[in-house]
Amino acid sequence: MSDRKIILITQKTRLEQLIARYNTAGQAEFYITHHGGDFSEYQHQHETYQNALHKTEEILRQFGRVQILEKEYLTNYIFGEKDLIIVLGRDGLVVNAMKYLDRQKVIGVNPDISQYDGILLPFVPEDLKKLLPEAEQRPLKSITLASALLNDGQKLYAVNDLFIGQKTHVSARYEISLDGKSEMQSSSGVIISTGLGATGWLKGILAGASGIDSYYGIQKTLPIPKNFRYDSDYLYFSVREPFPSKTTGTNIVFGKIQHQMQIFSYMPENGVIFSDGMEADFLEFNSGASVTIQTADKTGNLII
Repeated sequence: MSDRKIILITQKTRLEQLIARYNTAGQAEFYITHHGGDFSEYQHQHETYQNALHKTEEILRQFGRVQILEKEYLTNYIFGEKDLIIVLGRDGLVVNAMKYLDRQKVIGVNPDISQYDGILLPFVPEDLKKLLPEAEQRPLKSITLASALLNDGQKLYAVNDLFIGQKTHVSARYEISLDGKSEMQSSSGVIISTGLGATGWLKGILAGASGIDSYYGIQKTLPIPKNFRYDSDYLYFSVREPFPSKTTGTNIVFGKIQHQMQIFSYMPENGVIFSDGMEADFLEFNSGASVTIQTADKTGNLII
């Protein structure tokens, strides 16, 4: 056993979340079955994940000091420079973890290949026996992150995407500035996507636009931008449901961010910036605030 510090990042199963809400497994089962659901599905998923967790932890302890860290504590945990990060969960958990790291190496482990696509989870628990001894020599996949820097110095990173807008379902008001052009806008918010996030929110936005085109007889599928890769040194943005009016425009609604984009808030309250779907970890973005969007000063490192 070495002195290497290994951080094993985990997440609660759906059953554990239900028990946290309803206090006991029995009450959770009553709620699910009362509404016509199959409680055995929750139990099976929980047991599969727990088995994978036990096996992963057992193997890791042969190679170093192991600390288990649940997803909910990511925002406040301080990672060591040489920590080795093991993520056991969905692809999204890798994303959630990576934005709080600073170039530490990450190994994604798929706890259930029958349930998860595993795009960022190329390994299963049994692979760790061979993988850990050679982790330092394994090839890395570099992942570009996005950053949002407020004019007061606060910064937020994103592995998949950033959202800038209102926390409620009302229009966001702001001024957007890119490549020397500026425009006042009213919309449902702005999405900024990385190359990794191209198959997430951005893909859905393009699919929706293609569907609207199809309704109007324009038979053309809008593809993900060509050569937009995990390590691309640029970002893409999309404005959701931009509204044209006497004071707001719809000319700067989609495109590439090769250098920087700035947004100035005109929202008296409830303006927010969050990333990768973690709405609880957000920056306030109200009147007087401005944000600069660009590729981040750090990258993710995924062992492959």
